[in-house]
Amino acid sequence: MRLFRSRGRNHAGQTTEFPLAKAMALFKAGRYAEAEAEALVQAADPFRRSDNRIAPLALSLAAMATNAQGRYTEALAAYDSLLPVFGTTFGAEHWQTLKLRSDRAQTLTALDRHAECAAECEAVARAAARGTDPQMPLIAAAARNGQIYALNTQGRQLEAEQLAREALADPPARDRLTLVLRLGLARSLNGQERYEEALAEAERAEELHRGMSEEQRGPETGAVELSLATALLGLGRGAEARSRASAAHDACLAAFGQDHYRTVEARALLDHIADGA
Repeated sequence: MRLFRSRGRNHAGQTTEFPLAKAMALFKAGRYAEAEAEALVQAADPFRRSDNRIAPLALSLAAMATNAQGRYTEALAAYDSLLPVFGTTFGAEHWQTLKLRSDRAQTLTALDRHAECAAECEAVARAAARGTDPQMPLIAAAARNGQIYALNTQGRQLEAEQLAREALADPPARDRLTLVLRLGLARSLNGQERYEEALAEAERAEELHRGMSEEQRGPETGAVELSLATALLGLGRGAEARSRASAAHDACLAAFGQDHYRTVEARALLDHIADGA
């Protein structure tokens, strides 16, 4: 069942596009409000009702776009309503259902429900590890990243470090997942005040980030700069830290808006640097 084909043929022999292609392209381009609107249009399209997969996929994409704009409570409500639908439509162990669970879990941590996020991400990673679909290793890596982030936010940096190192020992196929795992490792090292090691990991992440396409870099806007700024501040390099944190804040504000957790984190770091000046 190929849900993400880009083109095919209808019965009249005409070329057709997967109905969510436009919304997906907008999301990948970082045009989240437009992606949300387009996905909702596709979900409501009566001509799509013959394929019961399109509406839930469209609504899950709309939830992702809502989340990317920092509207976490709305996104979580959407994910909660979609969970039983995905279970019925695709099956509890299907990669689409596991991806939805992972996306939902990582919304929880943006709402400060870190323990719930860690537990659900661990469950998703274990379920994905049992699967045979080619998408499953990517789902597992994404869920592990969510677990690592949640552990870090709970002050469990040593556990987060161990998980990140295990995941990086068998790196995922996509550079973006390797990038976020490196950033998770750097965050855990910063949290342990191992700033030299954290800076080295952040610099590796920056090199990887620099080599990616603009589309691939979009979701991690500001993340590398935040990691570098935190390590530099810990090493007493305040001016460099301020420059990096300011760049992170401006980029996150432009990309995600003022309510996104990364924008808020960058603002808090800038305030902390100013207080210590």
